[in-house]
Amino acid sequence: MIDHLVETLRTPLAFVVVLGVLVFIHEMGHYLAARLVGVHVDVFSIGFGPVLRRWHDRVGTEWRLCALPLGGYVKPHGFEEPDESDVESRAGLRPGQTFHDKPVWARAVVILAGPAFNFAFAVLLFSALYMAAGKPVSSTRVESVTADSAAASAGILPGDRLRSIGGVRVDDFDDIMAQVAPAPGRHTQVVLERDGHTLSVPVTIGRAVSDGTPIGRLGIGGVVEPGPRLGPLAAVSAACGETWTVSVQTLRALWQMVTGYASPRALQGPLGIARLSGQVAKLGVASVLSFMALLSINLGLINLFPVPVLDGGRLVFYAIEAVRGRALPRAAREASLGVGMLLIGALFVFSTVNDLTNIGLFRWLAHSAG
Repeated sequence: MIDHLVETLRTPLAFVVVLGVLVFIHEMGHYLAARLVGVHVDVFSIGFGPVLRRWHDRVGTEWRLCALPLGGYVKPHGFEEPDESDVESRAGLRPGQTFHDKPVWARAVVILAGPAFNFAFAVLLFSALYMAAGKPVSSTRVESVTADSAAASAGILPGDRLRSIGGVRVDDFDDIMAQVAPAPGRHTQVVLERDGHTLSVPVTIGRAVSDGTPIGRLGIGGVVEPGPRLGPLAAVSAACGETWTVSVQTLRALWQMVTGYASPRALQGPLGIARLSGQVAKLGVASVLSFMALLSINLGLINLFPVPVLDGGRLVFYAIEAVRGRALPRAAREASLGVGMLLIGALFVFSTVNDLTNIGLFRWLAHSAG
């Protein structure tokens, strides 16, 4: 009974903790940057909807914990600049502490600090993991072999370590993919190590289709092995490199979705993230921290996209203001924000449909109707 209760609660609790921490880090970046440039912050909210708890700090900022843990926000003082004719609202502003009274560079710093804190948090998590458990290393050891695959036909077994493919040395699983993927149907030799002995086996690389393009496939599963623990400087350096690599890979995957080289069905929304949070929570603290680092990078990247209502869209407004010497007309900004809201809403709906498809809801409905 208790085990069933734990299983039931693990996913929502993991989702709330993971998303809550990442949102807090992002909004804390905005908050601290605002304080740094002299802008008062009216509200710091974690979540949306009904307020569960609120309190005020010594400088007058209202802190909120809300019922819907799907985001959060920081409201700098005077962020929504009142009209010239709104005398009452303008009278309530704190002189010298309003957001729109600050120069454009200061406003840009406040906006940029949110994504920057997400990247910095990812570096911090990766660094801690590399110092405590070592940096994971992708090896050439075979973890599993798919039945009726090219590897199975060649006699490759779990536990074998691949040393070369077609005379080209392979040091990790990426090297294996680089040799196999472009060569479907190719006849070649694979040199491997088994029980201390070196063997050379003939292999005909299998064929699979990805988004209409034939690719080579061996039919093996790789394994990531723990590497040696790193010192503080080496860990931070490796963490920065990993954060950059994940950022580039994420942007490349998104671009492939946009250009049609990858299926947008892989895009996941809140339900997908919740499901992954629950699955990762089963694997231990290290896996949760690694998952949080990856999500933090994604949150930082998404917020930098030049879409109005996102941080990146506001940075575009400030760049235009810096070039023009004055802000865009209010009507133009409000129209752009409306378009941005529509885009974000459409993306949310699409990703949620993907999530429901992945958990089999529509198949179940079709089966029930049939």
